[in-house]
Amino acid sequence: MNTKLKRTAKGRLGSLEQRFLSYTQLKKLSLVRFGQLREVLELTAEQERKVLSRLARGGTILRLKRGVYLVPPQLPLGGVWNPGEEFILRGLMRAYNNGRCQLCGWPVFNRYAFTEQVSARIVAYNNRIYGTRIIGGREFTFIKVPDRRLGGTEKASTPDGMESLMPTKARALVDAVLEWSRFGTLPKAFGWIRGTVAKDPGMAERLAETACRFGNQGAIRRIGYVLEKAGLSAAMRRKLRRALRSKASVIPLVPGRPARGRGNTDWGIVDNE
Repeated sequence: MNTKLKRTAKGRLGSLEQRFLSYTQLKKLSLVRFGQLREVLELTAEQERKVLSRLARGGTILRLKRGVYLVPPQLPLGGVWNPGEEFILRGLMRAYNNGRCQLCGWPVFNRYAFTEQVSARIVAYNNRIYGTRIIGGREFTFIKVPDRRLGGTEKASTPDGMESLMPTKARALVDAVLEWSRFGTLPKAFGWIRGTVAKDPGMAERLAETACRFGNQGAIRRIGYVLEKAGLSAAMRRKLRRALRSKASVIPLVPGRPARGRGNTDWGIVDNE
């Protein structure tokens, strides 16, 4: 930021706000809780509340939840901060006792070029909170899951240069089948699986392993049936079948469609695609 822009941004801030930001930058604080800096900055509770409120309303800091704020590493351009989604998610999970989270849904499907559809909503699995929140003008939907449902990720870089954990391609495909009712991804996800395995035959085994680890019974049945037709090895077919508790009931390959079609007793599937 050039000197003129710095002066312009600072000119919009009062002396208390400038003191607050100078201290957080000096101490490299990215997360601040109400009451945390009151003594060191010699503020009353009312002064602190007003400082945080004015900075949040002006877009210089972000309110993550009641009494917890995300603070920029340096004074943002023009005084208004627009952090990336990964920075927001990390801060929010820290605010909830160092929870874990990972992206999922249409933004991930788009990243892997399964679809050209772009979603303005950011969706994340996590082990702390659930529901939809607006943070920094963006919509986040949080899906709370047990710790065992988190994982299947790899390191990636965000557009703003931060390191993040992104679901692997296999995990994204399992999620597309597992969360079909949430994302509306069946039957198109079966086409994504077939196309991916056709280009990379080794993906079939990685997908089967991931389905065993993170899928539910319905997802394992559907993925196993599709992969068997795509040439999954006999050893991996056996592993998937061992993960099934029972095949006595029969489910449609594509939920929501009439369950009419050829039945498959190995997977307990009616092929109604």
